[in-house]
Amino acid sequence: MTVLSHQDWINRAATIRFRDKAFIDGKFVPARSGRVFNSVNPATGETLAEVASCGLEDVDIAVAAARRSFAAGVWSRKSPSHRKDVLLRLAALLRENQEELALLESLDMGKLVNDAMTVDVPGSAAIFQWYAEAIDKIYDEIAPAGEGNLVLVRREPLGVIGAVVPWNFPLDMATWKCAPALAAGNSVVLKPAEQSPLSALRLAELAVEAGVPAGVLNVVPGLGETAGQALGRHPDIDSLVFTGSTAIGKLFMQYAGQSNMKQVWLETGGKSPNLVFDDCADLDAAADMAAFGIFFNQGEVCSANSRLLVHRRIKDALVEKLVARAAATQPGDPLDPASKMGALVDAQHAANVMRFVDAAKKTARLAAGGEQVTVNGRGSFVTPTIFDDVRHDDLIAREEIFGPVLAVIPFDDEEEAIRIANDSPYGLAASLWTNDLSRAHRVSDRLKAGTVSVNTVDALSPMTPFGGIKQSGFGRDLSLHSFDKYTALKTTWIKY
Repeated sequence: MTVLSHQDWINRAATIRFRDKAFIDGKFVPARSGRVFNSVNPATGETLAEVASCGLEDVDIAVAAARRSFAAGVWSRKSPSHRKDVLLRLAALLRENQEELALLESLDMGKLVNDAMTVDVPGSAAIFQWYAEAIDKIYDEIAPAGEGNLVLVRREPLGVIGAVVPWNFPLDMATWKCAPALAAGNSVVLKPAEQSPLSALRLAELAVEAGVPAGVLNVVPGLGETAGQALGRHPDIDSLVFTGSTAIGKLFMQYAGQSNMKQVWLETGGKSPNLVFDDCADLDAAADMAAFGIFFNQGEVCSANSRLLVHRRIKDALVEKLVARAAATQPGDPLDPASKMGALVDAQHAANVMRFVDAAKKTARLAAGGEQVTVNGRGSFVTPTIFDDVRHDDLIAREEIFGPVLAVIPFDDEEEAIRIANDSPYGLAASLWTNDLSRAHRVSDRLKAGTVSVNTVDALSPMTPFGGIKQSGFGRDLSLHSFDKYTALKTTWIKY
């Protein structure tokens, strides 16, 4: 892979073509109303494109196209091996267009182009490949019903899936939903976040190039209150999958009840704890991963380890190491490979993060950062921020900030650490550091979270389920378990 310089990326950005229309029934089309919204580069404040702003009529057309394609069987009734071959071609196309997709991710939401190039796009390709290869390895069942009976239990695609995804990992999150949904034989109507629609539109175009039939994958960019609500209320959507805030997730549950009782699967907010015990064998490794767990992707990660619970005996030493790492992780131009942190997604979100920071300055000790800055005089950037001696009932220890803001909370013993960690409305992820195997098992068993990472943070893989409990939602992305969201079990009982 060619290593590109800052100037290389700037040159490529100047020539990139943005897809700015909805993608419905295999072609790009404007919104029926003619409305558009601006897709803005948060690092510069410049408008990248005026994107079609879909509404109810556009969603109706997209859902109708998805339903037609599903009923016609052009994808849903194709053999598993056929769908496998097509999705493998799509994975290959993502890799072939890696630089373009990385640029779309970086320009549209402010993330480091290096991260998009080395993490996001390869990860999306790997997930399409993983689900493609899983398609023909899932077997149906025969129930043990006794002589004279043949009872078949089969997985069938649900039909039309509505997928609403967030702006922090635009391509990744679209992939997490679309790859298993398509692998199972469904048709999909995808609504990307209005802050970052560009890579989803390119993904749909590449899907058709790979051989996904027209109407099977449709993309309706638009605002949440219009396009998103239209999907949630639509009577011909069989299942709605969502990643985003808890408040919006609750709305989708209401929309389902007010319409056709469609299945709703939610991955929502998080306030993940990272527990460091005084028997941690490698405090430098713990500091490295604690910094990664809150500063990666500007802290705009649903499972970000934003609460650092540290045994009081080692707290000061760990905070000192973290302050040094924060100093070395300052924001810069996302297109510069030397930059360590990008821009927050937009000016409004940066202002929201700073409101939390300003409030915390009154109740906790600011150890690092706490400033909103510009790069080359422009953009929405916030420095890596660490607050020490935070009370676990402080606002920054309770609310999901979705920015590079770490709350350090001391504890005195294991019971107190577990109590503080679980005292949250969320339960998406947790981490713990210990050199004691018994403690690792004991504490991980008691932490209320969908994933517990031991001596690392935020571990995930296509092979393992990802999702939460409590107000972090329900259902799982990734792994074979995600097929539960996109298939129905059908029993056929034959007497003979």
